[in-house]
Amino acid sequence: MDKSNLNKIYEELGLSDKVIAYCSEIEDKLSQRFISIDKVAEFNQLKILKAMQDNRLSDVHFAATTGYGYNDMGRDTLERVYADVFRAEDALVRPQLISGTHALTVALAGNLRPHDEIISPVGKPYDTLEGVIGIKPRKGSLAEYGISYRQVELLPDGSFDWDGIRAAINDNTRLATIQRSKGYASRPTLSVEKIGELIRFIKSIKPDVICMVDNCYGEFVDAIEPTEVGADLCVGSLIKNPGGGLAPIGGYIVGKAEYVENAAYRLTAPGLGKEVGASLGVLPSLYQGLFLSPQVVAAALKGAIYAANIYESLGFDVLPNGAEERHDIIQAVTLNSAEAVIAFCKGIQAAAPVDSHVTPEPWDMPGYDCDVIMAAGAFVQGSSIELSADAPIRPPFTVFFQGGLTWHHAKFGIMMSLQKLFENGIIKL
Repeated sequence: MDKSNLNKIYEELGLSDKVIAYCSEIEDKLSQRFISIDKVAEFNQLKILKAMQDNRLSDVHFAATTGYGYNDMGRDTLERVYADVFRAEDALVRPQLISGTHALTVALAGNLRPHDEIISPVGKPYDTLEGVIGIKPRKGSLAEYGISYRQVELLPDGSFDWDGIRAAINDNTRLATIQRSKGYASRPTLSVEKIGELIRFIKSIKPDVICMVDNCYGEFVDAIEPTEVGADLCVGSLIKNPGGGLAPIGGYIVGKAEYVENAAYRLTAPGLGKEVGASLGVLPSLYQGLFLSPQVVAAALKGAIYAANIYESLGFDVLPNGAEERHDIIQAVTLNSAEAVIAFCKGIQAAAPVDSHVTPEPWDMPGYDCDVIMAAGAFVQGSSIELSADAPIRPPFTVFFQGGLTWHHAKFGIMMSLQKLFENGIIKL
């Protein structure tokens, strides 16, 4: 296609010549990096395909069930597919798991008992988990059931505090929760290899500690998953990476059969567990979303790397930086002011296929301790594998960008975020 025609439609969508030219120059330098991402996507695509073939997936597995959901072949087969993809003993994959936080809550509550203790060896968990654990007092928290918590901060360079972890593990330590992604923290995302190293260390001190990984935003970024390096449980959301943008709701818990079963008893009821839970007609989307997810994750990764390189070149602090290896789809950009964060998010919203006419504003979201702004014009409400950005309105005013069902949409979203900063005089090109 003639480049002038492409630039013309960009201009019709609201981009200036200066933004188009600036971003084009950055993109030209990333071609080799993108080839490497496509290789990982190819491997994960074939891994998922093999799991579906090995489990003899058929159109009969797409049928809906209602009521109790007994003998739901499609649901049970989907869980076997997930177990195979994650190289795990068992899986719980349900639309009744409404979010990543809910899936983590079910996994924790199902496997902990009064007087047990949770340890987080990677610092504070994501904001919404604070109320679940009881770091912030909330009705129904694990703390109300006599489950205690302690955390060990990462060292200033982002490495594990081995001595601190050793000292924190005690007779009551039952479960280690390891958050792969950074959340709203400024620490690096953990690679699967580093997670494996951490798990081996914890097990060497107390072998019966359950090691649970919050895998949100990390699925299919690498060729291996945490369950392949010793994680007893791995937990995530279907409206993030593994849902491929098609899953309308859901979460997953994969890992050792005993611990998955315990989680299932908490999700439904003791004695019922995985035997019940109707699929309600969503199975085709869950299967097809999983099948497409390696390509969608690759698109989101390209968008994250593109964003890092653009904003880094303008002098902003970015995490990861433009050259680092990636272990999740999230790109953090420190913009230094609330005005800049809001302009960035307005750009992402303006680039959306849904609600592009809506202006995002900071608000007091449940589960957070400050106002948060979220831009997400998505086909599935709140789906952060789709083009989205969010930020707590607090210093150092860092925005967290992720998603993009296609590379070209992720690219346009970043260009539009830059356009809004340019229009507001926050940057010069």
